[in-house]
Amino acid sequence: MCVLLAMAVGSGCAAGSGQAPGGAGATGKAGASGSAAAPPHGRERGSSGSPGSSGAPGSSASPASPASSASSGAPGREARKEKGGEGARKDSAGNGGDRGKGERGGNRERAGEKAAAAEARTKRLKKIQAARAVAAKRWGLAQTPLPAPPPPGKKPRVTTRKGFEVDRHKGLPPVFTTVPTKQKVVFLTIDDGAEKDPELLRMMSELRIPYSAFLSDYVVRDDYGYFEKMQGRGVSLHNHTLTHPYLPALPYAKQKAEICGQQTRMEKRFGKRPRLFRPPYGSYNRDTLRAAASCGVKAVPLWAAEAFPDHMEWREWDRDLHPGDIILTHFRGKAEWKGSMPDMIRHVMKVVTAKGYAVARLEDYV
Repeated sequence: MCVLLAMAVGSGCAAGSGQAPGGAGATGKAGASGSAAAPPHGRERGSSGSPGSSGAPGSSASPASPASSASSGAPGREARKEKGGEGARKDSAGNGGDRGKGERGGNRERAGEKAAAAEARTKRLKKIQAARAVAAKRWGLAQTPLPAPPPPGKKPRVTTRKGFEVDRHKGLPPVFTTVPTKQKVVFLTIDDGAEKDPELLRMMSELRIPYSAFLSDYVVRDDYGYFEKMQGRGVSLHNHTLTHPYLPALPYAKQKAEICGQQTRMEKRFGKRPRLFRPPYGSYNRDTLRAAASCGVKAVPLWAAEAFPDHMEWREWDRDLHPGDIILTHFRGKAEWKGSMPDMIRHVMKVVTAKGYAVARLEDYV
């Protein structure tokens, strides 16, 4: 079976040639009025200087002239226009008031809907947690698993961890051990697929603990149905190669056959082409990442901690969990471990919950 990537405290696995030993833990003017200006004072006089001289240039019409009569009728029309305009303004103001009332009513309605949705969500979460508490007792957990917060509206930008780059890494899938988030969440991942314990499926479903599986075809092909059941319960299945080789020792063509071959196999068996890939032993080089990218892999999650039925192994110097850490474990049984897969889940959840963390769904963040 596989041996894991060497961790900061040593998990018994050799580091890949593309990976730094010890990981990063080593660590406008307004227009003028349309009306003409009044003529200068005195321009109404005739050229002779006598008032009202007829025919004199610049003389104005007398008050009895038709022009003057027409002018005298204007105020009535203007008054009617003004009255009409005032009515229009009142109508407009009335319509605007109606619109304002409608908008305020709509805002209150939306606020009420949001409050009702929030209340419904709170009730639903309480119901789920009550069921988890019952399941926790049934499965022998010391504490009820904490509820994960809502996933981010926008996934965080994941980049390659310092020290985990390969030569000319730009444009290749990022390699990381922790997802950038401030939420107190961690992610549980299980590798290979050798042990197919039905109790694990029941336990994880009843406890509502999310996890991701990275599968190697050579150990899952004897019972694809087990993993189809897992997928049917909401678990995402990802790529861990066809035969679990040490990839850096292989030429590019063989690495591509291992990674892309498993992409095709998983699409055929489970109806979906994985976006995530984990290299066996956590070992890789530039050819590994090039091959993975060529057949649709978008990211390469490794791990920050590893879980066993009786202990945890840590990559970081402080031997602790951090927001966004990825936890690795394996499909193993009593033949290879000091306990069963449910024993392993009991131990890892004891550590995670005691430290105040919830297990979240990796695919909601990556």
